[in-house]
Amino acid sequence: MRHKQIYKKIIQEDIDFLISVLGQDHVYTGNNISEDFAHDELAGKHYPPDVLIEVSTTEEVSKILKYAYKENIPVTPRGQGTGLVGSAVTIHGGIMMNMCGMNKILELDDNNLTLTVEPGVLLMDIISHLEGTGFFYAPDPGEKSATIGGNINTNAGGMRAFKYGVTRENIRGLEVVYPNGKIEELGGKVVKTSSGYSIKDLIAGSEGTLAVVTKAILKLLPVPKYNLSLLVPFPTLEKAIEAVPKIIKAKIIPTGLEFMEREVLLDAESFLGKKFPDNSSDAYLLLSFDGNTKEEIEESYEKAAHVCLDSEAIDVFIADSTERQESIWNARGAFLEAIKASTTLIDECDVVVPRDRIADFVKYSTSLRDKYNIRIKSFGHAGDGNLHIYVLKDDLPESEWEKKLSTVFQCLYDKTRKMGGKVSGEHGIGYAKIPYLRESVKETGLDIFAGIKAAFDPKNILNPGKIF
Repeated sequence: MRHKQIYKKIIQEDIDFLISVLGQDHVYTGNNISEDFAHDELAGKHYPPDVLIEVSTTEEVSKILKYAYKENIPVTPRGQGTGLVGSAVTIHGGIMMNMCGMNKILELDDNNLTLTVEPGVLLMDIISHLEGTGFFYAPDPGEKSATIGGNINTNAGGMRAFKYGVTRENIRGLEVVYPNGKIEELGGKVVKTSSGYSIKDLIAGSEGTLAVVTKAILKLLPVPKYNLSLLVPFPTLEKAIEAVPKIIKAKIIPTGLEFMEREVLLDAESFLGKKFPDNSSDAYLLLSFDGNTKEEIEESYEKAAHVCLDSEAIDVFIADSTERQESIWNARGAFLEAIKASTTLIDECDVVVPRDRIADFVKYSTSLRDKYNIRIKSFGHAGDGNLHIYVLKDDLPESEWEKKLSTVFQCLYDKTRKMGGKVSGEHGIGYAKIPYLRESVKETGLDIFAGIKAAFDPKNILNPGKIF
């Protein structure tokens, strides 16, 4: 659906229908729509919806999509709005469907190790609900206030993806509503299946363009008995990154493997008002380990420590108490908000490259700071090659900012392609990254994207203008 499309303009008759389904208190128009719903966390343009609705049941979602499909009205599903690429904004106007009211935790099945939830449940609420149960949900994206529906739609990764995989790999089943209003259950509580195409896995990462997720059956795991973290300072970021493939080659499987720069660490200290265990070095690796025996963890972290020291690490700090680990990981979790607080505006390049090219890519991104005289900060998931590169506006005039941002982004995405990487590791494409995706995907691939979209949504009413 890459041609220009004309949608029906919403009229009072459409608003009356929405009110008949949802009630007056759950339908908003004009000045009653908060400006927050015109954008997500992406800097730049705002796209207010023509009407904002709040849904609370699958049946309501079905009725509204059936009507919108018949009337040719675009519908954009929305969670907490924490996205960074404009995935959940109404660039074609129409209906914005706020899913946050569907926020029930429906079932904890300890026989099948699953948790069934509605899409508006926050990640932090899942974590809280599972405390004391002996189980945990493995994906650990940094933004804990995001909804699980948003995590599914972007196939969020997070800080435990190195060992436990991304969101897609931790979903057993989905209930979805297709653009024509039909409801279907995909997958289930089964551990494996070879029963035709895996539509469930296609929905994960589709950014709400193929179907609206109304229920998710999440995979749970038993909580490991032991966990420990290593904080490893290095004299330079290059030395830190160069240690990553050596750790992996040594057949060490940490739960998480992150890299960070001192400058970002200081931002986090200032933002949180708390001191990090060490802030004297230029760069750090942060490794976490978990397991069911002390011997298993000790063998892994001792081997990792030796690899790091052989790679010119300054020291290795062991965090084996809950308090010490929380102080480290809380700081890591605050990096994005801390960077945002340190400047006037940011935009992000969320790329993924082969792990043996991480060092080269980080060196390249660092070189762009001086070349274009603009502040660039980075951190990321070193274990899986997912790097978050942030460009900071500071006091740059708008025209200069836009020019430099465009130039730096083009350089970064060009380098990503040359290294065999991809333009997004976990934040999606939305509308902001479409040009870069088109540069990296061949025409045949874009045609397949269009064919998939047409199979699910032949009238292109569901979250149009996103991904391709």
